[in-house]
Amino acid sequence: MELADLVSLDGIIAASTATSKKQALQELSRRAAEVTGISEATIFDTLLERERLGTTGIGSGIAIPHGKLAQIDRLYGLFARLETAVNFDSLDDQPVDLVFLLLAPEAAGADHLKALARVSRLMRDKQVCQRLRECDNAAAILSLITSPSTPHAA
Repeated sequence: MELADLVSLDGIIAASTATSKKQALQELSRRAAEVTGISEATIFDTLLERERLGTTGIGSGIAIPHGKLAQIDRLYGLFARLETAVNFDSLDDQPVDLVFLLLAPEAAGADHLKALARVSRLMRDKQVCQRLRECDNAAAILSLITSPSTPHAA
């Protein structure tokens, strides 16, 4: 499974103006609803439920919120670059400006974990993150995320 199989141009928010964690998750939920056909409220509630278990802010300005939904039959990835970093209760207490959302079917099990690992590897690459922070164009962001030369192979 490649990230190109999960993320589409419709799933990229190149310059989010969200000013809080809640707003960022709401904006991503709204976009995910458009992409998946699932209600925004269902997606948002799923993400909030996951955040209650522990933050998905992994450090270095990055968050990988994720959740499982019974109503979808495949994995979906969405990405938002925030114009202003927001408090995400991250493990390193640093604000977040890069958010990669992952949604999986409830029965996804290993595929969900593999996708999380792949996204994590991508987002740990400092050069990739720097380039993502410099992009303000959805097509350029999608190209960077899905580029075969980007080091996120399993």
